[in-house]
Amino acid sequence: MMHMTFYWGKKVTLLFDFWRTDSWTSYAITLLACFIFSLFYQYMEDRRQRFRILSANSKRNYPPPTAPVNAPLLYTFPAVGANWNSARFATAILFGVNSAIGYFLMLAVMSFNGGVFVAVVLGLAIGYLLFRNGDEDDVRVDNPCACA
Repeated sequence: MMHMTFYWGKKVTLLFDFWRTDSWTSYAITLLACFIFSLFYQYMEDRRQRFRILSANSKRNYPPPTAPVNAPLLYTFPAVGANWNSARFATAILFGVNSAIGYFLMLAVMSFNGGVFVAVVLGLAIGYLLFRNGDEDDVRVDNPCACA
């Protein structure tokens, strides 16, 4: 039976039917796996942010897409591959991997086991502390002139 409220205990089914814990050892290994996946999620998020910055910096070499002046709501797409570079491709791949890991973590928390919840939250917090330096919140201004 699936729990619909938080519970504390060593018996948990996590993500798949074959991932069941019935002893304290298997439960501890499961919590460690949740913790490590949460750390890895933050690491991958940091890598994705860095590749996104690389992609944005290299995108400046391409001309901006043109749109008709008299129809501002219409957008003409650039030629296929015009804005593509290796950093943008890597950003898309990392976004997909990171999204999958994030959804797995969400589903793990939805097992409603208190230990799994604590392991995931601690892993995310410690991963943020270790891997994310906080500079993604900084505002980068290329042109300091207010009228630009």
